[in-house]
Amino acid sequence: MNRPPPNLADPVERAAYRRELRGLVPWVRYSGMALALLGAGVAVIEPTWPGAIALAFIAAGFAMMVAGIGIRTRYHKRRMRGDT
Repeated sequence: MNRPPPNLADPVERAAYRRELRGLVPWVRYSGMALALLGAGVAVIEPTWPGAIALAFIAAGFAMMVAGIGIRTRYHKRRMRGDT
């Protein structure tokens, strides 16, 4: 299924394309943000715990957010070439 690339000069098509990009793997980005916030919360609320636990949550959350950004970027490149 090859769709033509979106016309980003047209405000209506640009808004539709932004909604399309926002709909890609939102659970990865939101879960990553939640894990990072959880890790920060653990570090602040319970400082007696080993710091490695909080750091592991933050690192996993950051990795998930970066993965979500990478998936969206790859999709955008393919979509602009007309491969999707």
